[in-house]
Amino acid sequence: MSGTFPSSPVANSASISSQQNTIVSTTTSGRRQARQIDGQRFRMTISFPPMTRTEFAPINAFIMKQRSQLESFTYSPPTVSTTLGLATGVIRNDGIVSAGATTCTIDGMANSTTGVFKAGDYFRFTGQTKVYMIVADVSSNGSGSGTLTFEPPLRTAVADNTILIYSSVDFTLGLVADVQEFNIGTENLFQYQLDVIEVL
Repeated sequence: MSGTFPSSPVANSASISSQQNTIVSTTTSGRRQARQIDGQRFRMTISFPPMTRTEFAPINAFIMKQRSQLESFTYSPPTVSTTLGLATGVIRNDGIVSAGATTCTIDGMANSTTGVFKAGDYFRFTGQTKVYMIVADVSSNGSGSGTLTFEPPLRTAVADNTILIYSSVDFTLGLVADVQEFNIGTENLFQYQLDVIEVL
């Protein structure tokens, strides 16, 4: 791990995709069989607006520190790293959550609140780097509890009362390729885009 990606200048776009390899076979009768062969990872293409040399230098230096694909770093993508829902405060899972689970009970939410989390929100459990997506809206009951449904299946078991990180969610990423390049335009402005993938 070589630190946190520079927070300035801010990227003007981040394309996020889900990568999960699946083997699919179809028989002559049309029967389809599918199975997944590895864990899911998020992949991003991060693009920046034209930058001066002064603005670009910290980013360029940080990328050099990665030693191509050797190192990993944390990055909170713009916009999606915060929740669409009304979540506030410290929210924890209620009970041990086993590896492979896609639901768990959470508490610490405001009582009787609709839309604490919204489908499409990202989060991760404290102490783990894997980021998950909430796939169904979460509302709380009269005691501030509710059911969290997420994908992909949980990679590693989570202890009771583990805090959820749902604001400024940081992804642990690594570069996709060994070769990194940037362009300098005729106005001496730097153009840069990088491809990264989640490191598990």
